[in-house]
Amino acid sequence: MSLSPRAGLRLCCLALLALLTACGGEPNSKPTEDRTEGWSVEKLYTEARKALLDNGYQEAIDLYGKLEARYPYGVYSQQSLIDIAFAYYKNGDAELAIESADRFARLYPLHPNVEYAYYLKGLVHFKREVSILEKWLPQNLSARDMNNARQAFDEFAQLLRSFPDSRYAPDARQRMVYLRNQLAEHDILVARYYVKRGAYVAAAARARHVVETYPRSAFTPDALELMVSAYRTLGHDAQASDALRVLNLNYPSHPATERAGKLASAN
Repeated sequence: MSLSPRAGLRLCCLALLALLTACGGEPNSKPTEDRTEGWSVEKLYTEARKALLDNGYQEAIDLYGKLEARYPYGVYSQQSLIDIAFAYYKNGDAELAIESADRFARLYPLHPNVEYAYYLKGLVHFKREVSILEKWLPQNLSARDMNNARQAFDEFAQLLRSFPDSRYAPDARQRMVYLRNQLAEHDILVARYYVKRGAYVAAAARARHVVETYPRSAFTPDALELMVSAYRTLGHDAQASDALRVLNLNYPSHPATERAGKLASAN
């Protein structure tokens, strides 16, 4: 009896399926071998460190994880925890990097590398802030979330308070200058938005926050000018005069001082 082409094709498919099922169920199939089986803690750490230095971050993460699971105590375990935090950071795993750095600082507060844990957390938030800024550049900066900038600033500040002579301190200070200006600019934009909406009390409060919280930022003169304007509008002449006096004393040649002076004279 001859088979139709369709029936023949169906039989072929069934036969192939049966063959694949049989091959998949062979009792002789072996699980993937773990090449690190039997490795000492020294061997695991050496290979993990090598992978980390060779930019093999995922491999380093896997090896450090095995080291911690097999050898949870000792100097290698301690160092692997801060090393894996850096590997997570370089691999783009921000939350895991922060979690590992936090755990290191909590478990080993007197460890010589604990200052790096604070620095690394600042770096993670700083990287997020810069990435978000690039995304928002063409848009309204006053609307973007500044949480990462604040967290990065706070982490670097904690590092400087606890370890003022740390080798990471100079870089942290430079990053804080950038972050201070970003945070101050954001608050100035928000204050100006309040002015447009006629919310002068809120505008004055936000401008005062800039002066008090970021006193050395590039936007301090603008904040003082906004305070002069908002207080004058609200009829708080004494507070407006105080803000103008600070402007004249600290920024005599700044354009904001000239504008604020004209505003005070006009009123």
